[in-house]
Amino acid sequence: MAEGLHRVVIVGAGFGGLEAVNHLKGAPVEITVIDQRNHHIFQPLLYQVATASLATSEIAWPIRQLMRGRPEVTTLLAEVVGVDQEARQVRLRDGASVPYDTLLLATGARHAYFGHDEWEPYAPGLKTIEDATTIRRRILMAFEEAEMETDSKAQDALLAFVIVGAGPTGVELAGTIAELARDTLPPDFRNIDTHKARVVLIEAGPRVLAGYPEDLTDYTKRSLEELGVEVELGAAVTECTAEGVIYGGKTLAARTIVWAAGVRASPAAEWLGVPADRNGRIIIQPDLTIPGHPEIFAIGDTVTLPGPNGKPVPGIAPAAKQAGIYVARAIRARLEGGPAPGQFQYRHQGSLAQIGKRKAVIDFGWIKLRGAIAWWIWGIAHIYFLIGVRTRLSVALNWLWIHARNQRSARLITQGSDSQSDSSGGRTAS
Repeated sequence: MAEGLHRVVIVGAGFGGLEAVNHLKGAPVEITVIDQRNHHIFQPLLYQVATASLATSEIAWPIRQLMRGRPEVTTLLAEVVGVDQEARQVRLRDGASVPYDTLLLATGARHAYFGHDEWEPYAPGLKTIEDATTIRRRILMAFEEAEMETDSKAQDALLAFVIVGAGPTGVELAGTIAELARDTLPPDFRNIDTHKARVVLIEAGPRVLAGYPEDLTDYTKRSLEELGVEVELGAAVTECTAEGVIYGGKTLAARTIVWAAGVRASPAAEWLGVPADRNGRIIIQPDLTIPGHPEIFAIGDTVTLPGPNGKPVPGIAPAAKQAGIYVARAIRARLEGGPAPGQFQYRHQGSLAQIGKRKAVIDFGWIKLRGAIAWWIWGIAHIYFLIGVRTRLSVALNWLWIHARNQRSARLITQGSDSQSDSSGGRTAS
């Protein structure tokens, strides 16, 4: 790289981080992208890997491949453990450090268990490829073990699938698992009737998709119930174990639990020693900088910032992308000596959630859609934002095949078994 160029370090190669890299193209900077994984994930479709609809390679791309045509960008596969603000250095797990002139923290979030982290082995969340393949393995192994189980109670527990949290991820998981059991798997098994699988969606609040208009949430609940999903509202989960869950004073024996109830930010606030909200998100300035440190930006799930309606900017891909573009423009303005772009203004482009392979809901604000037409728009929108023509074609063909034939081609049980299935007698497969 050329000497004397402005050094931009971006921690996190998610939507926001990559958008900043893309919009810094041609600027007089040298960029270092640091991520603890070597791939970028299209998180909105991560649940489709977890439910055997898509393969991992269809929603994830090597970061180095994405940066291949950018000689000014260096990619580091490393874990950040701290930031030395005085020396302007990012500290890595192996003891090395990376100097910066401008730092962008786009480190994302993990699932939160509201003070019960001991539940995580029994109820994995869905934020990474590893999470998705773990959940897929548990779902598919539950059917395999039920096929060999002779005790009726144990078989019922194996065929009970619990999703905690009825936001978009929880709704999408519940609908897809129900369709997997009802439409895809019945011809494959001889000793069990997969139609009898129970899919239970548990929500502590009074509605599914709480951020959507009430008529769309009512439609979503009815549609899920038509698929056979049991929707339990106003019932907080108070216990998760290898045997099942306790919610609303009721006990449900279930061997597969998925957590979709909340998130917590990365430890970026701890690295910087700055104020954070109760979920660990940095309380940032309107220009997306850290208080007292204009050379440090933070975006995405890492931060909290009021939106135009007074509510926090949502932790969704469009918001992260808009923030990444804003930061790139701010850096360019500083280097060129031009005016700063002003305060960050989030523009909400709509909320979309799939219920099943033929139903979805969309809230654009000025118009609300539901049913098949919403599903087609949902699919086109997601395909558009995928990276690469090959990926777009592959995903489109997969969805058309599922739509027409009820077949999901990614039903592979990989990576052996995990501690949850081992502790309950599960067999391994690869």
